[in-house]
Amino acid sequence: MHPITKKRLKAYFIDFAIASVVTLGIESILRKKIKNEVVYIIVTPLVIPFSLEYLQLKRSGQTIGYKTSGLILESLITRELTREQIVKRTFYSQLVSPFKYLAHPRKYWKSEGQILPHDRVAKTIVSEID
Repeated sequence: MHPITKKRLKAYFIDFAIASVVTLGIESILRKKIKNEVVYIIVTPLVIPFSLEYLQLKRSGQTIGYKTSGLILESLITRELTREQIVKRTFYSQLVSPFKYLAHPRKYWKSEGQILPHDRVAKTIVSEID
């Protein structure tokens, strides 16, 4: 496994843990106001992690996990990440990317972990911070 891939995995677990804690906190607040279980089964687990990732990437090109791991997300097209790139990357990474990667892992080895399926779609690259 490439060093950047290991760092990305570490960053993912950090971000997942943070999103889980925030989701549980918000869910406990919403339970008092909203009685529909669909919100807690479908909406909350998708919207909160997506929103957290979007806000962090839009602000600095890094999530807390990326900062901790020494990584940054950069655009291959423009100087800064666009809203469309972040949205496309985040949705794709949560819904399609794992299946694409598992189907053809060697296709992504050439980039040494810098470009995974969701990066390719959004035209982004993950780099190490010196």
